[in-house]
Amino acid sequence: MRARMALKYAAISVEHREIVLKSKPQSMLLASPKGTVPVLCVDELVLDQSLDIMHWALRQSDPDGWRDVDESIAQRWIEINDGPFKLLLDQYKYPERYPDLHREDALGAAMDLMLSPMEQALQSSQYLMGEKITWVDIAIFPFIRQFSMADIDRFQELPLPFTRQWLDQFIASDLFNSVMYKYPAWID
Repeated sequence: MRARMALKYAAISVEHREIVLKSKPQSMLLASPKGTVPVLCVDELVLDQSLDIMHWALRQSDPDGWRDVDESIAQRWIEINDGPFKLLLDQYKYPERYPDLHREDALGAAMDLMLSPMEQALQSSQYLMGEKITWVDIAIFPFIRQFSMADIDRFQELPLPFTRQWLDQFIASDLFNSVMYKYPAWID
C-alpha cells in the first residue's frame, strides 16, 4: 500500500499486476527470485522492497516535499515500524500463529514501542515529522491501519485520540482511496 501511495503521489503510472502469493507467476519470480511483493520493474531496474519503491518514486517526483525530513528521526520511526512493531502487529493480528503469547501482551508492547510514541508526537504536530505529510507518515500508515483493524473495538478504546485522528485522515484521503482498487489476479 505504501509503495502504491508513493507511486500515485509522484504521478508515476505503472502496470499493476495483482499477485496471488500461493500461486506466484513465473515471470514475477524471474524478475525477483525473492518471491515477495511488491516488485517494481522499470527497464533494467528491479525493486522488491516497498520502501525502496517509495524512495525511487519520490526521487522522480516530490511535488509537496515529502522527502524534506530529518533523516535520522525518519529512520528511527521506520526501524521501529518495520522491525519490532511489525512483529508485534503479526502477533496481535494472528494470535493463532503464536499460541504461547497473549494478545494483550502484544498490544501492551505495541503501545510502549510505537503507538504511545506516535500519540505523543501527534499531540504536538499534525503529522509524525511536523505540520505536513512526509514519506514517513505514508510508510507507517498501512501498518497502523492493519493494527487498528485487527480489533477495531479494542483500538477505539485505547488512549490514542491523536493517532486515531491521524489514521482516519489517511483512510479518508483521496490518495489512499485511489490506490485501493481491487485488481483481478494476474496469471502469466
